[in-house]
Amino acid sequence: MPFNHNPYVNEYQEMDERAEQEFNTLLSSSRSAYTIPRSAFDGYRVKRGLREADGTGVMAGVTRVGSAHGYVVSEGDKYPVEGVLEYRGYDLRDLIHNFVAENRFGFEETTFLLFFGHLPTREELAEFNDLLATLRRLPPRFTEDIIMKAPSRSIMNKLQSSVLALYAYDDNPDDVSLDNMLRQSIEIVARLPVIAAQSYSVYRNAFFNKSLTLHNPHDNLSTAENFLRVLRSDKKYTEAEAHLLDLCLVIHAEHGGGNCSTFTTRVLSSSGTDTYSAIAGGIGALKGPRHGGANLKVVEMFDCIKANVENPKNDDELASFLLKILNKEAGDGSGLIYGMGHAVYTKSDPRAVLLKKFAREQAYEKGYGDDFDLLESIERLTPEIFRAFKGVSQEMCANVDLYSGLVYRMLGIPTEMYTPLFTIARATGWCAHRMEEYMTAGKIIRPAYKCISKSREFKAPDDRG
Repeated sequence: MPFNHNPYVNEYQEMDERAEQEFNTLLSSSRSAYTIPRSAFDGYRVKRGLREADGTGVMAGVTRVGSAHGYVVSEGDKYPVEGVLEYRGYDLRDLIHNFVAENRFGFEETTFLLFFGHLPTREELAEFNDLLATLRRLPPRFTEDIIMKAPSRSIMNKLQSSVLALYAYDDNPDDVSLDNMLRQSIEIVARLPVIAAQSYSVYRNAFFNKSLTLHNPHDNLSTAENFLRVLRSDKKYTEAEAHLLDLCLVIHAEHGGGNCSTFTTRVLSSSGTDTYSAIAGGIGALKGPRHGGANLKVVEMFDCIKANVENPKNDDELASFLLKILNKEAGDGSGLIYGMGHAVYTKSDPRAVLLKKFAREQAYEKGYGDDFDLLESIERLTPEIFRAFKGVSQEMCANVDLYSGLVYRMLGIPTEMYTPLFTIARATGWCAHRMEEYMTAGKIIRPAYKCISKSREFKAPDDRG
């Protein structure tokens, strides 16, 4: 029921039923108001989704922050290439392999790189880590007044409202000088993991009557370690778990200026609004199942496959079920094989390649070897099944969402926290793009929309029919 003030109080029942009848009457009459024929988009050469006809993105700006590269266009034709993701000109693969080789945490160094434009010296990194440590503690009574008093069934919703609430705890929230935006950005990146973990604890208590345990971060721990410490009731984790989570944070930290949530942040920043409003907008965009929420869809699809395919190791059985998903006969009815295909990457998504490489060992150690093999089979079989089903010859690769959900499950992270973890990482990129947009672009982002409603003559209420 759209209108349901309190279904347990009789005095509201009659009002609720009347409101619902009125709402349904209005709903049926309003459907035409939200119908636009496909021909209108084509007739006015609208770039739906801000994409060209060949799927490439409309050029909306320039950036130094990050670059996601998955194809080349030559003389009007689009050619697939192996995917490359760069942070401030550094190949993500080089960053990851260096962090792994030295067995050190990389998210803080990645944040420094995105914020300041260069890799830190060991001294600079140590000072930056100390700064993050001092800022991880939430403002006085923030947990009690913002997180605990209004529990939400969506941790993403709680993250968004909490970021907006930080505005009220800032003595200088509207100053858009670079030094102030930088200060706010570092605070947001430091505090988000704690806000997310504590929000989940309150969520479990409020909606599932679980014991409420609230932990504070530790000054000498990395972002990944602190997140696991605050999230888990016993505060325990292994070094391998923390390093794998750190890898996920680095991989998700940035993805160019055109992805939905980053572009949302840039659009809001172009208006001159405050940092908290801009980042909250990015969180709202990332929440969507077509964007950051996709890893949840992968997990749902994965569980559906395991429940309905008798022998997932048999390629013929698995391929048959994947075809049912494409035919909307299985899965969630969308016709989508989640985790496969990407708007930019064609031959490979470097994030998926890296996550597969470094998560494999832990998958087998933790008893998820068969699940990992199943994901690889989905990745291997889907492109050919998709091409035959659609009658196309395009390249298709696995994207990072195909593997990130399983990695989070291996780490014992609850599904409600999958997209919030994405948020914790991507906030770094959002903040960098916000500062760049405000400092360099100088114009409010204002694309055109063609109105196709015809002019009509106003009539008094008694003359309308």
